[in-house]
Amino acid sequence: MAELRHRGPKDSDPTFQQQPSEDKGSDNELKAEKEGVSDSESKVDSGVPEVPVPPDDTPEVLNKALSGLSSRWKNWWVRGILTLAMISFFFFIIYLGPMVLMMIVLCVQIKCFQEIITIGYSVYHSYDLPWFRTLSWYFLLCVNYFFYGETVTDYFFTLVQREEPLRILSKYHRFISFALYLTGFCMFVLSLVKKHYRLQFYMFGWTHVTLLIVVTQSHLIIHNLFEGMIWFIVPISCVICNDIMAYMFGFFFGRTPLIKLSPKKTWEGFIGGFFSTIVFGIMLSYVMAGYRYFVCPVEFNNDSNSFQVDCEPSELFQLQDYFLPSMLESVTGWTTVRLYPFQIHSIALSSFASIVGPFGGFFASGFKRAFKIKDFANTIPGHGGIMDRFDCQYLMATFVNVYIASFIRGPNPTKVIQQLLALRPDQQLYIFNSLKAHLTEKGLLPALEEAAAA
Repeated sequence: MAELRHRGPKDSDPTFQQQPSEDKGSDNELKAEKEGVSDSESKVDSGVPEVPVPPDDTPEVLNKALSGLSSRWKNWWVRGILTLAMISFFFFIIYLGPMVLMMIVLCVQIKCFQEIITIGYSVYHSYDLPWFRTLSWYFLLCVNYFFYGETVTDYFFTLVQREEPLRILSKYHRFISFALYLTGFCMFVLSLVKKHYRLQFYMFGWTHVTLLIVVTQSHLIIHNLFEGMIWFIVPISCVICNDIMAYMFGFFFGRTPLIKLSPKKTWEGFIGGFFSTIVFGIMLSYVMAGYRYFVCPVEFNNDSNSFQVDCEPSELFQLQDYFLPSMLESVTGWTTVRLYPFQIHSIALSSFASIVGPFGGFFASGFKRAFKIKDFANTIPGHGGIMDRFDCQYLMATFVNVYIASFIRGPNPTKVIQQLLALRPDQQLYIFNSLKAHLTEKGLLPALEEAAAA
């Protein structure tokens, strides 16, 4: 009877009745199959130590206040309260300005890196092999030195040229970065231990993929910020809106599962989040496009040694009239509508945030399932770790950076002048004479000279 209970309904299948004497390995295969894990995956996972599950750190105040609710509604309230707290903190750091935003991005990057590396360390430490965490943090330092050094050279050019130590570091920046990385590479080779080579190279790849996912894309977030705070705030807000609205629609109306990697995700939540995010993106863009503080590029003022966001807004942030298609005109009765061109771009940003962005979350879900963990950490009650909240943001940051480079950004006169000033005097004279001849040929220089004389 016990044997029949273990085999279940498959015993009635003739293909199974032809093999009455199955060993214990077959029973294990059936159990693994029932749990949705293949035999090969079962064998691989059996050699990987399980990552310790972090304890529930929901504040005691919330536990007492919500003790009478079911676990479903308790989780809903905990997530809601903490979401409002995080949104309030987001508004606060926006108020503090671009420098604080950059520091927050760096802190989030370090925390996300720590959460992923800790999972690897839980596996790696069981073999008592040296230097994994030391080398992981060393490589993080090297990669950040390289990326932030590039940023300082690009956006703080005048300051770098003014200070002799910075100028030397800028000139040899890439060589120094390579030398630092090469040092870490040699340290890794020296740390190799016999009989564990494969595992050590596995963890070496683990560290580098983590650097690619976390550090590289957080660097792109900072580049987006320098294009104007609106390119930082709107994409992040669209991801947040989609996350909230997809959860709300799924919680109240969700019936149809969306993807096996995330069983709680539903089509109702996915579709509801999409339309909500499109509307939210258009409205937020309309509000923010009217303020120079949000639309002007973030630039470093050499006189005050501080960041400034003041400029004449480009055409992208000036109201324009657009003719409506005949179908919409018959419905609304309007012939034209006044919009900021950026609002049209916001539709692309919102669409990516709600259609492709969630795949960053699905990727993270697959990663967590591979290591049998629910969350990356327990930093935020009801939400998990920082990486659980930023899994979609990093994918969004890459898209925004590519979008700006492809459809928005043009030649930057300020950077051209900075590069010219770094040339030798004879090179500057050569460029001056070439530019003068070009403008004279185009007929622009005489007109400028006559205007100056008048």
